[in-house]
Amino acid sequence: MRLKSLVGGKVYSFGSIKEVLGRANELKSGDMMAGIAARSDAERIAAKDVLSEMLVSDIRNAPVVPYEEDEVTRLNQDGVDARVYEKIRGWTISDLREYILSEKTSEEDIKVLRRGLTSEVIAAVCKLMSNLDLIYAAKKMPVQATCNTTCGGTGILSTRLQPNHTLDGIEGIRASTYDGLSYGCGDVLIGLNPVNDSVAGTSEVLKLFDEIKNTFEIPTQICVLAHITTQIEAVKRGAPCDMIFQSIAGSEKGNSAFGFSAETVREALALLREKGTAKGPNVLYFETGQGSELSSNAHFGADQVTMEARCYGFAKPFDPFMVNTVVGFIGPEFLYNSKQVIRAGLEDHFMAKLTGIPMGCDCCYTNHMDADQNDIENLAVLLAAAGVNYILSVPSGDDVMLNYQTNSYHDIMAVRKILGYHPIKEYEDWLKKMGIVDQYGAPTARFGDATIFTERR
Repeated sequence: MRLKSLVGGKVYSFGSIKEVLGRANELKSGDMMAGIAARSDAERIAAKDVLSEMLVSDIRNAPVVPYEEDEVTRLNQDGVDARVYEKIRGWTISDLREYILSEKTSEEDIKVLRRGLTSEVIAAVCKLMSNLDLIYAAKKMPVQATCNTTCGGTGILSTRLQPNHTLDGIEGIRASTYDGLSYGCGDVLIGLNPVNDSVAGTSEVLKLFDEIKNTFEIPTQICVLAHITTQIEAVKRGAPCDMIFQSIAGSEKGNSAFGFSAETVREALALLREKGTAKGPNVLYFETGQGSELSSNAHFGADQVTMEARCYGFAKPFDPFMVNTVVGFIGPEFLYNSKQVIRAGLEDHFMAKLTGIPMGCDCCYTNHMDADQNDIENLAVLLAAAGVNYILSVPSGDDVMLNYQTNSYHDIMAVRKILGYHPIKEYEDWLKKMGIVDQYGAPTARFGDATIFTERR
């Protein structure tokens, strides 16, 4: 295995596969802060050259966190289909890239291929792709999942309606939910980030969402994004719940910092099978974001992209209904500007789809980043073109509780119209019944009019 390359008359040598993975990554401020990033463009090119000639087996046999020390590694490695792996273990990462991008490679071919890949291999091939490569490849690999409805269908762009409130005020949440529904949002989820992570507060909001869903016969899913243990207790006490949520990391140490383990997820899944309000079978919701492992010193010297890919390796065995990267939320320490945020969003979506995860994205930024609303609107359109399952939406693009910016309720219809997409069919049928869109799915005069719901309440 070659660990050096000659670029511009200079030889660049690397001490390990982990170092090559880090140096080959596109520039990210978090990798720079951790001393993982390439120290020059030439070194980055050299690392990509070395990486391109590594074998799938080289990468698989060198997980960035040892198997014996980490349950994320174990879940990922133990899930590999040995028969598929044996067919591709001798491929170079460059061979893998060419196979994924080839017009001869079908969606069914990808479904087989992904069974033989580990997260590190998926991260490796991602690093050899341009933004356009990531869009083109991801479009070829749709992933569907079913909770109450099915997300990820061809020609579908779904949304999570996020009616966050600074005080968890029930009537304020209700008003924001009605507002989002009137704009055609919420077909994949009505889901709130609570201020108060208590069982009582979580239960109260879940009951509100359940009331709205049933009163207006809305074909969707509901969830409150409290800590997984809080949601478990709320469901045990009788709160209606379609899905249970948790933020996840790419290492056992990172998940421990979040206060849970794989066993906690198994407990949540078993509970929903018994007491959940969704038909399923996919009843879990995970969120990720490049840099979370760095922020908790749980990255083990690996780069952001590789650790993010490992998040998807952790999620896959639990068959979630939805996963999304909150791509610009973590701040400029990890993704400094819009260029880095856009790249990360496209990387995350591609890696999740290659893993086999039903993937969405919160196209977002914080006010102390070098980014603005135009940038995340760009990312929303790029991801929609790539076949993303869903994006998030909040009133006017400004989340007053989490204090960050993302796509607005009214952005979603614009993106759908530009690219010829629709909501999930049952939901679009419901929008037609409510008079929000016409028989062709176009906005009516009452589009964006939340009094549709107050009139019928």
